[in-house]
Amino acid sequence: MATAANLDRPSDSLESFRQEARAWLEANFTPELRGADNAMSAVEGPSEETPAQRKWREAMGDKGWGVPTWPKEYGGGGLSREEARVLQEEMARIGAWNPIGGMGVMMFGPTLLEYGNEAQKREHIPGIVRGEVRWCQGYSEPGAGSDLASLQTFAEDKGDHYLVNGQKTWTSGGQWADKCFALVRTDKSQKHAGISFLLIDMTSDGVETRPIRLISGSSPFCETFFTNVKVPKENLVGREGQGWEIGTRLLQHERNSLSGGGGSAGRMSQGTSVPEIARKYRGTDAEGRLDDADLRTRIIKHEMDQRAFALTLRRAAREAKGNGGPSAATSVMKNVGARIIQDRAEINVEIMGMQGLGWEGEGFSSEELEQTRTWLMGKAVSIYGGSSEIQNNVIAKRILGMLDHQ
Repeated sequence: MATAANLDRPSDSLESFRQEARAWLEANFTPELRGADNAMSAVEGPSEETPAQRKWREAMGDKGWGVPTWPKEYGGGGLSREEARVLQEEMARIGAWNPIGGMGVMMFGPTLLEYGNEAQKREHIPGIVRGEVRWCQGYSEPGAGSDLASLQTFAEDKGDHYLVNGQKTWTSGGQWADKCFALVRTDKSQKHAGISFLLIDMTSDGVETRPIRLISGSSPFCETFFTNVKVPKENLVGREGQGWEIGTRLLQHERNSLSGGGGSAGRMSQGTSVPEIARKYRGTDAEGRLDDADLRTRIIKHEMDQRAFALTLRRAAREAKGNGGPSAATSVMKNVGARIIQDRAEINVEIMGMQGLGWEGEGFSSEELEQTRTWLMGKAVSIYGGSSEIQNNVIAKRILGMLDHQ
């Protein structure tokens, strides 16, 4: 997808774009929107949009700046990576957040831009760009989690359509999704080569979702059942048997997004830094420092790790642009990002003490109750999107060149 829009812009042109972006953002992002959630990205489910939030989403969707580097012909911003960075800086300057998100942006959209045909791109990308269509992922099954290639959901060829039967599990946001991108088996005689990538309308007859309640109290995941679900042939992405290739490419996009520390596990910490929480709950000495030297040292190390990780992500993003997209290195980033998110939650709970372990009732602020759920939800970060053990295997084989010994 190399186009003129992806080339570096001269500095004077970038400054002109900065002024354009600043003016547009100040005209469209109102102060009342600061601190609001992105309804499309909420793990716990879509929140009700206020009129101001809806107006902001529609404005960003029409501009294409929710996915700034995606091609303009499908509604994207068509910006260069330098322009996208400037846009991000200007949004951060005024506290603006991206109202366009979810799995369509994180995973499916970039994958469809690579593997989809023209009709599929024109049908599905605009809805993602405008934040109007919510997608979910149909990968894992009860007997095919870590060994995903053992999946058994079967799409039987019926001429002009497929008839899909099977079960998926851990379907994030399945109960709220409009559509699902799924790996299905189209050939039972071959393991990897018998898998295809299919798009399924979640409103189709025969689709059923059953939410799974987690220890954190939320139910962001589902069991999803497909019983004689008719899927048009034009919903096949790529060719039959290409699903494993397409599906693993999508996982690279997913891990690239997850490594950035998004999701509910990082929401509270994004608004309040660890040092700020520590000063509030632990107090300071006569010199204005945290009065616990050991805690102070660990917070400093955490802040250094987080800063180094952020800089590494920026460098990796630049390299990915030049190399055609994310690589197996996203497994390294995913593991490191998971550790940083979990470390942050553990430190915050330690700082808050009993106030960081509240579940309900009086005596706890809403922020403290949210921290408990953030800490519990964070336990899943090293599991979803491919467990840390799976990422270690990818790193060993794809990056370090270590092969299994017979």
